Amino acid sequence: MTAHTSHPGADRDMIVARATPPGAGGLAVIRLSGQGCRRAALTLFRSLRPGFTDLLPYRLHHGHLHAPDGRRIDEVLAAFMPGPGAYTGEDTVEFSCHGGPATAAAVVAACIAAGARPAGPGEFTLRAFLNGRMDLSQAQAVAELIAAATPVQADMALARLDGAMGRLARELRQGLEALRAGVCLAVDFPEEDVECLSREEFAARAADISDRIRQLLEANRRARPFREGASVVLFGRVNAGKSRLFNALLGRERAIVTGVPGTTRDYLEETLDLSGMPVRLTDTAGLRETGDEAEALGRDRGEKRVQAAELALFVVDGAHPLADGDDDARELALARTLGPARVMAVVNKADLPPGDPDPATVLADMGFETIRVSARTGAGLDALTAAMEHRLGAGDAPAVDDVIPNQREAAALSQALDELAGLSRDIDRGVPYDLLGVRLETACAALSDITGEMTPDAVLTSIFETFCIGK
Repeated sequence: MTAHTSHPGADRDMIVARATPPGAGGLAVIRLSGQGCRRAALTLFRSLRPGFTDLLPYRLHHGHLHAPDGRRIDEVLAAFMPGPGAYTGEDTVEFSCHGGPATAAAVVAACIAAGARPAGPGEFTLRAFLNGRMDLSQAQAVAELIAAATPVQADMALARLDGAMGRLARELRQGLEALRAGVCLAVDFPEEDVECLSREEFAARAADISDRIRQLLEANRRARPFREGASVVLFGRVNAGKSRLFNALLGRERAIVTGVPGTTRDYLEETLDLSGMPVRLTDTAGLRETGDEAEALGRDRGEKRVQAAELALFVVDGAHPLADGDDDARELALARTLGPARVMAVVNKADLPPGDPDPATVLADMGFETIRVSARTGAGLDALTAAMEHRLGAGDAPAVDDVIPNQREAAALSQALDELAGLSRDIDRGVPYDLLGVRLETACAALSDITGEMTPDAVLTSIFETFCIGK
């Protein structure tokens, strides 16, 4: 692995940070890593076990933590993990203390007084990468696992944390390097009777690697909604029951619901776990003409959200006819503009007699998929949820052990695939072998970027700066 010695932490000085989330909790973990951390910890820790002399590796030691001036801070558990087996690949000490913000801050301050400096974002994981404990794909998977909001997101991150993506990238690169060796042989010994790949076999092996890269890119495309989430927006006229339906889908009272039309004056957005797919569910202000400037602004904002949504739920009051005024004309125009592919009609208030003509029939005749529900009683919600899952592809979740490239890795794979496509054209045109080697070299460099072996320091810095402090 290429060393990136210009990064903060490359000199392996001692760093400290709280590894658990900020705020009050049952406990907090303070992580201390780098040269001299064991010695520094011993100046702060007083064991409650008679005969204690040192922090033994991989054991929990019970005692009190004291500031350098002797003031007792807290009762703690201390653990020492020696490098290279620790998370960072270097000596690490962790103190588990009570989780009050003041106590955790005092422990961090004591470690700083003992010679540590505050860790930067992701610096512990950066050190793990620099020390060869993990490749760049695994390092990013750490942050993705921490941020995972659904089980599917956690499974995708865990598969990459195990190193599967890095192993695949190295395997693909080795295949290309074998082709490069054949190119070098043809260039260096053009007149010798040495065995070289024919252009046909050369093209076939390059095409096989291209196919494998395409499979990874397709996996990234299918998994993108599960990683990034999908947008579902409720729209319709005032008093159609959008906010009540919004609450019913969330399973809690998030939006204010009253009998007064136009209660919602701006959009509300919450996250819904739809069979492992994180969905940004948005409730918008009713589409009606109004002289109220604030309501009009909220309506226009909501309309923009509808136009940008992957799926728009056109919520209709099923107890009244659909086309009876300008407001209905406005919402119907929006639904028609988006089209049945992006709009699902939700005919609400199924607990009441239907209007005449029945809005569900009218909308179905227009080609819209139509679901009857009662946000008040919950009738039809299961059918609506199932229809949303089908529309968004939530039933096509990646398998637990599928290897899914993230967006940075997909960009590197796309670059490699572009070079291989150019290679194929060059082979067909009879381009000399030495020029083919340039294409292979560029493709190999792109694949190396997945594991971080040739990634520029500036790119590494931008990646790790997105991590939380303490990881």
